[in-house]
Amino acid sequence: MESTKMSVLPAGSDRDTIDEVDEDASPGPPEKRSYSARRVFTPEYKLSILAEYDGCSESGERGALLRREGLYSSLITDWRRQHRQGLIKAALGRHDNGRGGPSLSEVAKLRTENERLRTKLAQAEAVIHVQGKVHALLEEISKGADSDE
Repeated sequence: MESTKMSVLPAGSDRDTIDEVDEDASPGPPEKRSYSARRVFTPEYKLSILAEYDGCSESGERGALLRREGLYSSLITDWRRQHRQGLIKAALGRHDNGRGGPSLSEVAKLRTENERLRTKLAQAEAVIHVQGKVHALLEEISKGADSDE
């Protein structure tokens, strides 16, 4: 769009003092129209926040994390989707224990997760074992009741 400029003569002035006004310019000084820059998150940051968010187990911990980082839960949803689709990957480079291997923090996180899952599996196996015994006992009782009649 072409800008139209108009000469404005203040009342009681001569032709030497002409101010040009750009009619297409928005009113107000430019500093009042400034916009804050949009934040850009690195893949490493996104992955670290996702890991920390998923590690939250206490009530209110996730909300506190989001407030601390100034994020919205919709971002977490988007980042999870991107991660599932393989769009978020950490930069390749040296890790804590040398080339190509997982970082020490990742190994520690995986070990604790592994231990938690082992404990859960042991509990489930114990429950299944007890259920088998209860089933056998109920069958014995049922057979005994049928033979009494």
